Amino acid sequence: MTDVVAKETPGVTGPGASVPGAAARGWIVTVACAAVAVIIASMAALYTALPDIATASGATQAQLTWIVDGYTLALACLVLPAGAVGDRYGRRVVLVAGLAVFTAGSVLPLLVQEPVWIIAARVLAGAGAAAVMPSTLSLLTGLLPADRRAGAIGLWAGVAGAAGVVGIVGSGALVQVWSWESIFIVLSAAGAVMLLCVLTLPESRSPVPPRIDAVGGVLVAAGLGLLVFGIISGPEHGWASVPVLATIGGGLVLVVAFVVTQLRMREPLLDVRLFRSRGFSAGALSLTVQFGVTFGVFLILIQYLQLVLGYSPFGASLAIAPMMAPLMLVAMVSPRIAERVGLKAVMVAGMAAIAFGLLMLRGIDADSGYVDVLWPVLIMSAGLGLTAAPATGVIVSEAPADKQGVAAAVNDATREVGASLGIAVAGSLLAAGYASGIAPVLDRLPAAARGPVEDSLAGALAVAEHAGPSAGVLEDVAERAFLDGVASAGLVLACAAAVGAVFMAVLAPGRGAARRRPAREDVAAYAPEPGRSETGAPTLDV
Repeated sequence: MTDVVAKETPGVTGPGASVPGAAARGWIVTVACAAVAVIIASMAALYTALPDIATASGATQAQLTWIVDGYTLALACLVLPAGAVGDRYGRRVVLVAGLAVFTAGSVLPLLVQEPVWIIAARVLAGAGAAAVMPSTLSLLTGLLPADRRAGAIGLWAGVAGAAGVVGIVGSGALVQVWSWESIFIVLSAAGAVMLLCVLTLPESRSPVPPRIDAVGGVLVAAGLGLLVFGIISGPEHGWASVPVLATIGGGLVLVVAFVVTQLRMREPLLDVRLFRSRGFSAGALSLTVQFGVTFGVFLILIQYLQLVLGYSPFGASLAIAPMMAPLMLVAMVSPRIAERVGLKAVMVAGMAAIAFGLLMLRGIDADSGYVDVLWPVLIMSAGLGLTAAPATGVIVSEAPADKQGVAAAVNDATREVGASLGIAVAGSLLAAGYASGIAPVLDRLPAAARGPVEDSLAGALAVAEHAGPSAGVLEDVAERAFLDGVASAGLVLACAAAVGAVFMAVLAPGRGAARRRPAREDVAAYAPEPGRSETGAPTLDV
């Protein structure tokens, strides 16, 4: 396989470039999709293992939150600079380095199991993941012929969307038959195998290597870091608390500073003028909403299935596995649908389907069955499949050829920021709804029982097991309080998707935009005014 694939390719496919054959193209797509699947699966892999990790390591609830979110935070902060490094030094070499760091971060919890070390390991793995995600997509756009890219991007987007479910189901099975450590064994092995596979791929880099914008990299990493940190801290400290507001405010200030510096840089990390393109902006906004909704729903549904319907960790994870089918199937054909009916129609329909499915989930209660949960999830999943691939496709197609790594990083950064926001918002609303519903009964409980009951539904159910005749009443009140939080979170997520649909109706371009690629006039449109900065984007026959 190495002899077939591993030929150096000078930048993107075009005149004078070596065009990979059918076998090589298939291998490139397979490896790129498998690598991104490992990275996304790792984001969701620890949801079902948190109780066992807490018991084994003594982690507090706040530490458990960071064990999950440290990975996402590092990924969101570093994905954009990592894309630029890939443009300059080669996307394959950055992908190899990222997989090596990811694998090291996945091995560390097997050696040291104190909570602080597990958090540090997840941050390290997230830093490696930040190098992997944009490299996989930019390898596809840089190595494949133009007429093969839409299908490959559709498959990549479908795999990226479904991999979170794979991570949840796989980890649930591992925890049930083995232990929480087995999750890190599998992630380490997957990272090592993918590293070996990536070594067989051809190299791809920008034909005109850009200068690395260190200032921009620091500003965007620090800005996104503070912003996501504030969002994650909101449920724990309160959205109106001074530390949270100061952190979010500081992050926004740094993001604004990043935009200002990018407008003045000769070779910016991100040419923010790309957002003048309606398609580019629509794709980025759509992915932010999609991933925010998806990971927010994961957080709600897994707890609902376990705590209200009584599913085991593996049973709860397996229950949402059917979500993968419509997502993958629709994502495979959605680029072609967008070519026929236009980007606007596809994006609006997909976001509306997501909103409808979420609204239907608001009706679930303690008497609901599995079918009552399944069909709204399938509708939402079909909407995700309809929008994910066209959104990814328009982001990479609107960027100049030598900025494919950064375009891929924007695609990935929107996903990670959206995921962090969705988890934080859904978690805070779930907690607020539960606290409001359980408050009236706290004064009637013994002092020793108030803390666990007030903390969570899981704590209330544990107290109810030893409450004697009043156990049924406590369980009913606690479940109703929890379901109030579920309804509130579901409504807000549905509203976010509905607002996204409205924005798509206004912002997304119509027919033909899904196939549009940047030409010479496109590059010129992004160029700065005379006397200011340059994008450094060459005019290439792609």
